[in-house]
Amino acid sequence: MNEILNKISGYGLIPVIKIDRVDDAVPLCQALMEGGLPVAEITFRTEAAEESIKRVSRANLNILLGAGTILNIDQVKRAVDAGASYLISPGFNRQVVEYCIKNGITITPGAITPTEVQYLIEYALEVAKFFPAEQAGGLAMIKALSAPFPQMRFIPTGGINAKNLLDYLALKNVIACGGSWMVPDDLIVSGQFDQIRTLVEEAVALVESSNNKGRGPDGSIDGWLGMPS
Repeated sequence: MNEILNKISGYGLIPVIKIDRVDDAVPLCQALMEGGLPVAEITFRTEAAEESIKRVSRANLNILLGAGTILNIDQVKRAVDAGASYLISPGFNRQVVEYCIKNGITITPGAITPTEVQYLIEYALEVAKFFPAEQAGGLAMIKALSAPFPQMRFIPTGGINAKNLLDYLALKNVIACGGSWMVPDDLIVSGQFDQIRTLVEEAVALVESSNNKGRGPDGSIDGWLGMPS
């Protein structure tokens, strides 16, 4: 994996964020950092996404900032120009993948079927977003995909929460999970960033309690190509 994906593997969790007001972007990311999780995926699901990424980038926070729900090349350009370091897509778009590879942009497309996983392998991509995780077969499906595709790793997202997080992280072909339970819309809208920080601290403690992934000293699992237990 490249450096960015290796860092994400070390964190084990990506907060998936929907921001409606750009003024919430910086204090929200500060709450993530204070809670011990310096990584964020701001989704392109709202008109505020691009400007939110710009503001966080300009604030010079020491946070690994990415953009999610990337569906086309225009969004790729806007996200990267705004300051996103990595991109995540819910599915596979060949034009988006080819553009990102050509321009050295870290892209993690979605893949939930053997055919889609083969698309990623065709482009030498090592990590897929598995979305929507729970609805697409969850743990059982990810385990099943590991048999024909031991080289592929996943970031399950969709239906992940504090109750099932450790079950997903226990799979050795899962490098991290995406989730939004620690950054709920109602707390963002009401500006309750202290509560968000507390939820983030609890989520980080959960990740740290998972000792069955064989992570290296830096927290990563880079180099693992075996079967999940």
